Amino acid sequence: MKLLLPLDIQYFAGEKTEKATPKKRRDARKKGQVVKSQDLSSAILFLVLFLFLVFMAPIMFKGFVSFFNESIEKYILFDNITADTVMNIYVDSLSELAVILLPVMAVAMIVAMFSNFLQFGFLFTTETMKLDLKKIDPIKGIKKIISLRAIVNLIKSLLKVAFIGSVTGMIIWMNLDDVLSLSFHSPWDTLTTVAKLAAMMGIASAIALLIIAILDYIYEKFEYEKQLRMSKQDIKDEYKNMEGDPLIKSKIKQRQREMAMRRMMQEVPKADVVITNPTHYAVALRYDDGSMDAPKVVAKGADFVAQKIKMIAKENDIVMVENRPLARALYDQVEIGEEVPEEFFKAVAEILAYVYRIKRKI
Repeated sequence: MKLLLPLDIQYFAGEKTEKATPKKRRDARKKGQVVKSQDLSSAILFLVLFLFLVFMAPIMFKGFVSFFNESIEKYILFDNITADTVMNIYVDSLSELAVILLPVMAVAMIVAMFSNFLQFGFLFTTETMKLDLKKIDPIKGIKKIISLRAIVNLIKSLLKVAFIGSVTGMIIWMNLDDVLSLSFHSPWDTLTTVAKLAAMMGIASAIALLIIAILDYIYEKFEYEKQLRMSKQDIKDEYKNMEGDPLIKSKIKQRQREMAMRRMMQEVPKADVVITNPTHYAVALRYDDGSMDAPKVVAKGADFVAQKIKMIAKENDIVMVENRPLARALYDQVEIGEEVPEEFFKAVAEILAYVYRIKRKI
């Protein structure tokens, strides 16, 4: 059997083998450290934009034709072109182009936001914008160049080139007759064929990129979980920071118990009677008919505390009455500072009457 030396134990305690705690994940998220694949966002954006263009191409084409016709007509109508007329034409042209292109830009913006939201939800943080000199450390830069992530990125880039090249090559090969006959077609037919092939290649390439992006997201999630891993010592330290050091907490609780004990013992000399078990339990009662509706428990205790209460009561000439059932019942059912319940009124009243008779005789 192999014995672990203290250094071995310390090494294994510091090894990051544990999953990240919820607090560690929340802290990382606040710093902007989330699972994100830029390729996934780009692939989704690429695919949606090409699908949007396929459906909106006829409308956009009519808009462009109308835009060019109107622009030419405006130039023809103006005999004397001045700076003001050119500026008016320029403003009008920008407005018309905006009407045509803004839907594409709006879709791109919405899809970009949605693709990020799909990966890590809503997050706003300025932590990633802060200046960090460690990011320009040349040594760390060299390590990144020769790291596993750099190799993965290289493989990913090669896969992109291979997938996109293969997909576009297959589409061109499948439509080779149409491509070779472009020179014999009219300009309109040529433009239609090229647009159709471009749309097919764009959508197919986007789907290929989406497959690579999903694999990239899985890898990014693996790397993220790996970076967030914690050692057993990290978890202990986090628990101490959240809950406080157990040793310190135990000392605070002990100090609180001691203070409560001292306050309780200071109330014993003010009691009218101490009801005992006689050895295991002691309950001190006080009654003031001017300010209390019923007798109140000012101190109670078992074993050592009970002996302490009886000792203080003896030093202050407090009458002690032995009543085992009543002492045990009051100890179990009534807290310090509470009044005696109604079911004990008769028994307590008899004891107080007995105490008052003794005090009058004295």
